[in-house]
Amino acid sequence: MGDVNWIGILAGFLAFTVLGGVWFALLFPRAYNRSLGREPGAKPEPSPLFFAGPALTSLVITVTSAYLMAELGIETYREALVFGLVVGVGYLAANTVNIAINPNFPRPLLYAAISGGYNILGSVLVSVLLLSF
Repeated sequence: MGDVNWIGILAGFLAFTVLGGVWFALLFPRAYNRSLGREPGAKPEPSPLFFAGPALTSLVITVTSAYLMAELGIETYREALVFGLVVGVGYLAANTVNIAINPNFPRPLLYAAISGGYNILGSVLVSVLLLSF
């Protein structure tokens, strides 16, 4: 882990976390609620897990990406973009679809599109930031 870029990790983590707040609270709150079977304007009950959980997973994803990028020797923005897309589509969005097709999600494809889109964009953003610092 000595070869990872800790400043890049901090920047990527913060960007991914802020993107999540903007994505779900400002850009797609009505569609996200609809995908979960809630009223479009519903506000979830905030809890410590509601705030800490997404931030913690953003940190884990960012640290993992930093480690993999260092091990793979990613040194160009093109390589970082490809890496971010591969991780975003191949792992994060694919896993989101797998979770969403659970019968408890009333609109699984809508949920997968919203959450998967966030994960793809977040992965690309993190990868570029990790290379930038």
